[in-house]
Amino acid sequence: MQIQGVNTALITPFNNGEVDFNKVDELIDMQLEAGVEGLVPMGTTGESPTLSTDEHLKLIGNVISRVDGRCKVIAGTGSNSTFEAIHQTKIAKSMGADACLQVTPYYNKPTQEGLYSHFSKVADIGLPVVLYNVPGRAGVPIAVDTIARLGKHPNIVAVKEAGGSVERVSMILDVCDITVLSGDDALTLPMMSVGAKGVISVLANFCPRAMKEITDSFLAGDWAKAQEVHRKYYRLMRGMFIETNPISVKTAMAVRGIIEEEYRLPMSPMAPENREKLIKIMEFAGC
Repeated sequence: MQIQGVNTALITPFNNGEVDFNKVDELIDMQLEAGVEGLVPMGTTGESPTLSTDEHLKLIGNVISRVDGRCKVIAGTGSNSTFEAIHQTKIAKSMGADACLQVTPYYNKPTQEGLYSHFSKVADIGLPVVLYNVPGRAGVPIAVDTIARLGKHPNIVAVKEAGGSVERVSMILDVCDITVLSGDDALTLPMMSVGAKGVISVLANFCPRAMKEITDSFLAGDWAKAQEVHRKYYRLMRGMFIETNPISVKTAMAVRGIIEEEYRLPMSPMAPENREKLIKIMEFAGC
């Protein structure tokens, strides 16, 4: 299975405390119109830790149904419980997901052997797996040697690198041929320059065409165009992390009237001074 280009880490819109499925459909349509290669519901950007299992699976099913084969759906079915990750992945597979995103088990801080067993058991289900290395959230990294071991499993097809290191892309590709995707918008172009194939993007919720211009230009060999667009949107990419993701991207979308600004605790509205900073960055980028 080939995964490349822009895969949008979908936000979850709420309305009076409930998931707003009508708005979910609008956001999906916006992404499809922009031509993104994939949608990733129920990742970190989707506030997955705050949704119940029923909500989680209902939202994934909704995305699969609405997309109807027009782009890939990489379902976030990861958990710090292997039992729960297997349960959700089996259901996502039965719904027709193209792949699943498996976050590094968080809080319980497993060993590398524990990580290897966890991801392998999920991959045994038969749905293609994208590993998600995010040590800042999970507390432990997936070691490069562990990725190399996991890459031998026929169903482990890619890794989302969100550790902030471009060098890790080279380190991974030096020991295996797994697909690498940037997990940080601002590092998309640098990571692609050393072999990554695309991005699982936060900013694409708000500016999908901008992220598409970067990845499309690079993959077409137009390095100069990719650099130009990267520079134009670089401050905005960084602005998505003024506060904890997805606070900034939901604020930006609310400012432009795309969604209502609503979160689930412990996520909370952006501080007023940071909101002002973000609006200035948006104006600089012409958004």
